[in-house]
Amino acid sequence: MTDTSIQKTALHAVHQSLGAKMVPFAGFDMPVRYSSDLDEHHTVRKAVGVFDVSHMGEFWIMGPNALDLIQWVTSNDAAKLTPGKIQYSCLPNGKGGIVDDLLVYCIGPEEYMLVVNASNIEKDWNWIQSQNCFGAKMENFSDNISLLAVQGPLAKQVIQKLTDVDLNPIAYYNFTKGTVAGIENVIISNTGYTGAGGFELYVPNDKVETLWNALFEAGVPEGIKPIGLGARDTLRLEMGFCLYGNDIDDTTSPIEAGLGWITKFTKDFVDGDYLKKQKEEGTRRKLVGFELTDKGIARGHYLVKDADGTEIGVVTSGTMSPSSGKSIGLAYVPVSHSKPGSQIFIDVRGRNLAAEVVSLPFLKS
Repeated sequence: MTDTSIQKTALHAVHQSLGAKMVPFAGFDMPVRYSSDLDEHHTVRKAVGVFDVSHMGEFWIMGPNALDLIQWVTSNDAAKLTPGKIQYSCLPNGKGGIVDDLLVYCIGPEEYMLVVNASNIEKDWNWIQSQNCFGAKMENFSDNISLLAVQGPLAKQVIQKLTDVDLNPIAYYNFTKGTVAGIENVIISNTGYTGAGGFELYVPNDKVETLWNALFEAGVPEGIKPIGLGARDTLRLEMGFCLYGNDIDDTTSPIEAGLGWITKFTKDFVDGDYLKKQKEEGTRRKLVGFELTDKGIARGHYLVKDADGTEIGVVTSGTMSPSSGKSIGLAYVPVSHSKPGSQIFIDVRGRNLAAEVVSLPFLKS
């Protein structure tokens, strides 16, 4: 029996024609890999690759009270945004946890775009709507917008062939609008989830195949390749970036997740008092990066133990880093074990393997 509830991006047939291995992810049938995770990872680190991340959600918040709503539901200070600026933020859930992490784009003084995780589109929409006592206008464009992430040191070189917009001034966490591959009003943004540089291109669904084809034609000299979610995960983990559902969720606070830098107490917001107290008094546990010093691979959900073999935490994300060849991971551990250099042990199939807490990111530029 086929699952009719699974959604497809506008490029689904393209991925199939390229021989991608498709897997269900966040309610969508998504390409996990085209060749191998290793090859795709190195392509992004050394050259340029394209991810179809059209499963992400996009909400528009508009009107004179748009900022008031965003300030209330998000942890970061969106009042600092001016048109063309982007902010990483999270939605506190009213119970000390996180509804989702997201990007806030300032389109204009009374117009914002929120980019949310695919698995949380309905949940986020309902949460923000429930908090909208400000009368801000909300529109959900998630089903109409496609998103390509063109990532890698040669990404700019490829995209520049397709647009008159000078990409050089678009700094990290900034965006502009322009014509790309003959498509007007493309949002060209620089946020990146790989640490390899590059841009995200937002276009209507009916234009994304044109854009995809143009990118792959223009990128032949640079060795451009399509990249799946497998490599996206190893790339983001090398940077120590959190993945919702793994490293942060409704039970983790932004403070213990190391996201104090996106939690600003210059305004009133959901859970503001609780999180301020947590920041001042400290938390019992912290999300840390670690590298195995014994041979093996740490995976999500593996137990973390101390030298006595007592369970003290759990691995939230883990992999073998293609760039360093080391087994790396993120885990919540007691504050007493959270300083870089601390020794912890990961229970890998019944064997307690030694690991060392390290500072993030794992991949130093």
